Parts: sequence; C-alpha cells; structure tokens
Amino acid sequence: MTDGTWITIISLAVTVLFMLGTPVLLVIFYWSVGCSLVIGLTLDNAGNELLNVFKDGFALLAMPLFILTGDLINKSGIAKRLSDFAYACLGWLRGGLAMAAIGACGLFAAISGSNSATTATIGSMLHPEMTNGGYDERFSAATAAAGGTVGIIIPPSIIFIVYGFLMNLPISDLFIAGIIPGSLMVFAMMAMCFIVSTINKWGILIALSPFRVFKTAVGAWLGFFAIGLVLWGIYTGKFSPTEAAGVTVGFGIIVGVISYPLNKLMGVDQSAPVDEKPFAAMVVVEGFRLRDVPAVVVRSAQIAGILTPLIAVSIVMQQVLGALGASEVIGELLRGMGGYYPVLFASMAIVFVSGMILESLPVTIILAPILAPIAASVGVDPIHFSVVFLVGASIGFITPPYGLNLYVASGVTGVPYFRLLRYSTMYLVSLIAVWLFVALVPELATWLPAQMAR
Repeated sequence: MTDGTWITIISLAVTVLFMLGTPVLLVIFYWSVGCSLVIGLTLDNAGNELLNVFKDGFALLAMPLFILTGDLINKSGIAKRLSDFAYACLGWLRGGLAMAAIGACGLFAAISGSNSATTATIGSMLHPEMTNGGYDERFSAATAAAGGTVGIIIPPSIIFIVYGFLMNLPISDLFIAGIIPGSLMVFAMMAMCFIVSTINKWGILIALSPFRVFKTAVGAWLGFFAIGLVLWGIYTGKFSPTEAAGVTVGFGIIVGVISYPLNKLMGVDQSAPVDEKPFAAMVVVEGFRLRDVPAVVVRSAQIAGILTPLIAVSIVMQQVLGALGASEVIGELLRGMGGYYPVLFASMAIVFVSGMILESLPVTIILAPILAPIAASVGVDPIHFSVVFLVGASIGFITPPYGLNLYVASGVTGVPYFRLLRYSTMYLVSLIAVWLFVALVPELATWLPAQMAR
C-alpha cells in the first residue's frame, strides 16, 4: 500500500478512537507516531521536541502559574466578591444575575487567564443562585459556559502566551490587543442575556443602590488590586508575563493565609448576604489555611499536567503535517483565493471548523504556524490576526461536538450536555457577530498596542 493509503487508515483509526472517547492527547500522539513511521520521520525527532517544550519553554511556565492563581483566587473568596460586585451593578436589570455572571467571568478571566477555570468557578458559584432566582437551569449552565470563552481573550491569557511563544510575538502586545475584543464579547453576551431574560421574564430584580455598589466594590478590592497588579507589571515592563504569574500566585497565597485568621478574629459569617455583613467585614475575604495550599496546588497541577503534554504532542503533530506538505497545500489553496479578505475569512472558517472538534491548544499549535504567515503575506497585521484567530478558537469552547466549556459547565451544574445546546446557540450567535466585527475592524485589536508603544 502507498503512504497515502496508510495515512488515511491511520487517520480513520484515530478518528474512531476520538469518537469512542479517547483523550485528545492520545489521539494526536497515536496519529503523529503512526504517520512518522509511515513517512520515515524518526521517533527521535518526536522525543526531542517533547523535551524541548519542557526545557526551553520559559514563556509556557506562566500557564500553570495562572491556573494556580485562578484556583487560589477562588479558594480565598475573592472570586465570590467579584461576582457580588457585578450583581450589585446589574441586578436592577431584567436578567441582571445572568449578566452579572458574564461580568464576573470577565473579571475572573482578568486574573486567571483560563476558560475552563472561569467556567467552573463562576458556574459553581452562580448556577444555584440563578436557578433559585427563576432562571431555566439550562440557560444558567449555558451562561457559565459562554462566559468562560473570554477566559482566553481578556488578559492575562494562557493561549496568548502559547501563541506568542509559537509565533515569536511580544506577549505583552498580545495581552493588550485582547482587551477591547474581550470586552466586546462580554457586552454582546450581556445583551443576549437581557434579550432572552426579558422574553422569558426571568430573574428577580433588585433596586439599584449606590451604597450596595460601593460596599461590594470595597469587598472586591483585592480582586481589583490583583488585576491592576498584573496589568501594571506587564505593561510597564516591571516583569514578564511569566514573572507576573509568579507574583499573582504569591499574592493569592499571602492574601488567603492572612485573611483566614483575620476573618475568624472578626467573627464574621462570610456566607451571609452582603446586606447583613458589617462594612468592615467586606475588607477581609474568607481566606484559607496554610495546610489547604497543597490541595489547591495539586488540583492546579492536574490541569496543567493535561495541558502541557497536549502542547508538546501538538507541536510534534504540526511538524508531521509540515513533513507531509500540509502547510504548502493549505497555503496554495488560500493564496489561490487572492486578496486580504478571502484569505482572512477562509482562515476563520478553518479555525471555526477545527474548533468544533479540537481544543484551542492543538488548534493554535497546529494551525497558527500555517495560517499566520499566509495572512501576513496578504497584508493582515500579525497582532490583528492573532486576535481574530484566538477569538475564533474561543468560540469553539461552546460549539458542538467538542465544546469544552459545555462539558465543564455540565459537570459543575449537573445539567446534561445536550440540554445546554438550546441556549448556548444564542450566545454562539452573539460571539460570531463580535468575531466578524473584530475581523472587519483591525483597529479594535491594534489600536491599544500602538498607543501603549508610544
């Protein structure tokens, strides 16, 4: 049999494995090894690339640290304070609690940089409150899943770190470029929340109280400080994104360990409603004991232990595709379309379809080195393309059949996966509208980095 026949058989075999539930990591690994043997690419190459990712990828060190930051922020109670602030600002509107969940996702994303951590944290906190407030449980779970998509767009972003590492772009510029598109995603999903909730008359309205807004803002001060610390440090050059991740981990541990005894000393029940807490108690969060830290670290390490090998095998797969000439085939196909917009929109279509069946990391590692140079050759700004590419990858988090955030939301809320699809589709429409807007208006991604460079 010819090499092409063998590769077809291998591809069909791993597709069957994927459909049977085999982890994506193993599917990519099996395909890469099988194709390497067929085309005569030595397995030493795969081993060397796996080693190089762990040995030379200093920028990737930020990834597990930001994951740990998200877990520490959640454990300490800061994430709950951020959601309380969002609800105080938006609870007077129809669908206010759902919009607050989206807003809380945006705030939490500005600390954690992870889509799954954002979905799991906000979903587990606000899903019970939303269902008790009269929202359909399917809509509540879908809201957490959709809100988590901004976790990789609003800085700091784990996937922007990977993209910058792969394409040799300044990670700080990528972070800045994600601010406006990420904010637009949040506002678009809030608008969808308002429309759907108004039609169904969901939610219990609360009066807009400036005092309550101020009180919850004071309660969320540590979250705002963490966001400001990360952004200030990176954009002023005081520390790199990797060092920023380390700083926020230290911040999370210090705040959690110090707040726990202070909270006990004050004798405040942090589970009480905001209105029942004395003002002074809002300054201190729930915190955690020092002996709780190892369990948080282990949980974060489990997530990082899944993502980092996935990056490594995806790089190997990208090299195998290069040896097979896939980049040349795609390149010729796109260049044959001729012109800026045909190449840009064809690239978006490829990313969208890939995001339906793969997680954002392998999509980025496999496709970015192929598509980005082609887009640059027709005049697409590299920073603009990175944002367009990754917004498309984030939409894949709520796009079946893969839809990672849908699985995460289903897991933390108990709502079956397929029951989420009715309302996740509504959010999908709003996100695609933003995606097209960002693609058509490059300044949404390039203006802020240009201003910061002055």
